[in-house]
Amino acid sequence: MEQDVESPSIIKQPKLPKQAREDLPKQLAERDRAKKIQRYVRKDGKCNVHHGNVTEKYRYLTDIFTTLVDLKWGLNLFIFVLVYTVTWLFFGFMWWLIAYLRGDLEHLADNTWTPCVNNLNGFVTAFLFSIETETTIGYGYRVITDKCPEGILLLLIQSVLGSIVNAFMVGCMFVKISQPKKRAETLVFSTNAVISMRDGRLCLMFRVGDLRNSHIVEASIRAKLIKSKQTKEGEFIPLNQTDINVGYNTGDDRLFLVSPLIICHEINQDSPFWEISQAHLAKDELEIVVILEGMVEATGMTCQARSSYIGSEIKWGYRFTPVLTLEDGFYEVDYNSFHDIYETNTPACSARELADMANRTRLPLTWSLASKLSQQGLPEAMQEDQETKTSLDNQERIQQTERNGDIANLENESKV
Repeated sequence: MEQDVESPSIIKQPKLPKQAREDLPKQLAERDRAKKIQRYVRKDGKCNVHHGNVTEKYRYLTDIFTTLVDLKWGLNLFIFVLVYTVTWLFFGFMWWLIAYLRGDLEHLADNTWTPCVNNLNGFVTAFLFSIETETTIGYGYRVITDKCPEGILLLLIQSVLGSIVNAFMVGCMFVKISQPKKRAETLVFSTNAVISMRDGRLCLMFRVGDLRNSHIVEASIRAKLIKSKQTKEGEFIPLNQTDINVGYNTGDDRLFLVSPLIICHEINQDSPFWEISQAHLAKDELEIVVILEGMVEATGMTCQARSSYIGSEIKWGYRFTPVLTLEDGFYEVDYNSFHDIYETNTPACSARELADMANRTRLPLTWSLASKLSQQGLPEAMQEDQETKTSLDNQERIQQTERNGDIANLENESKV
């Protein structure tokens, strides 16, 4: 009886074409390069910059209010509770110290003794009295007497310092709560920027929108190109910032942001993208930072939203899908298509090369018209005018010759 024995099989990998084998390392290198690109500003608008080796840290304490506002919520709440607790404990200790030095704690059972604070018999009661004094609760069980001038002075000091602490900490919390940073969460930017033709010219475009019904007042948009450069003298400037014109000269940078808008940058001679083609864009390490600013309609505070696009997020030859439709009596925005793009015919060359090709196509046209005119000849009217001018010139030459001959004859006769 024969048995089937499983033999190890060798699986051969399919051999790739030569072009695919040559392109594979390039694709892997481009993928690794895309992963290594470090953002200057993240997609959520936070700046990816950390300040290190700051030796003059005392400068943070000179503006302690801003320092506290900039802290995270957890640490801010911890400091808020800590400041009040330390203040109550400190003044509670001072009330207990006065009672201890005056001997009030030794005459608790003596009804003829007038203490500084009635019903204060230890540190716990002194701490409770400190809380009642600073928060102006006033339960009425523990009260200060008029036989204690040092207690009256301490009461004044605690009242003034307590008011200052309340104003500082409550103001800090109010400013932190009313910060318009969360308002920027409802200001959205498209995931990708696109480059395509618009009105016969290459344009860089991205889309912005506001998800709330309360609008941003005096909204304006700015864009900057973040790219390292080297000057002619050899100086290397890391993360050089170059302005991208998004309508500053025409006023298009001031937005009425009721519905999503497509922000357009025309790539002309003044644009930093003038010499960048589709192939260069895929290899170039650059980042576009877009900044949307405006006042919140509800609070009147200035709000700023940021985002960025690296080279791999700039799609060449695409356009944005329309999101605005007309319904029965109103316009509706479909935010499901806010980030959608579709492909369109776009030349892969740079804007400069496109302009050079357009100039070259005009010159042969002029030459062909001139050659056709020379081949066909001049019109009959122009030929007649030219013949008339030629005959007149000949007559003038003949008359001039005759005059010269007459003058020569006269001179000969005079000599004879």
